[in-house]
Amino acid sequence: MDQVKLGREVMGNDSHLPQETVKKLIQNSQEAKKQAYCPYSKFRVGAALLTADNTVVTGCNVENACYNLGMCAERNTIAKAVSEGHRSFKAIAIASDMDDNFISPCGGCRQFLREFGSTWEVFLTKPDGSYQKMTVEELLPNSFGPEDLSAKKV
Repeated sequence: MDQVKLGREVMGNDSHLPQETVKKLIQNSQEAKKQAYCPYSKFRVGAALLTADNTVVTGCNVENACYNLGMCAERNTIAKAVSEGHRSFKAIAIASDMDDNFISPCGGCRQFLREFGSTWEVFLTKPDGSYQKMTVEELLPNSFGPEDLSAKKV
């Protein structure tokens, strides 16, 4: 995980993306969070995904009275991007209302991110815009991915 101390918070500094792009992606994730439908948990999450062609796709969490049918912001955003024809991603920023911790994807979302590669960047943020930068591989080490389906079997 790449990070550098900036004031009282941690901010990544060696992203493959220009700092202005990272800042804008984080702002987009914070805006997406405002659309969250979370009447049960009251835990708003927004995500902004940067595709290979520099399109930004946003999404938010959408809960359901049958709790396990809810949709996390990260999966919602990726599904939206895929439905619009995108299959390759550079980065995703994730936003919540937590001040004390950086928001981190759940296990299911980590596997969903992994479906589209292991080296792209994930920005875990706080409401003040500070972030930690990780790769999908750092979030889900030794993961199972699409290429494993074609691996030699007994």
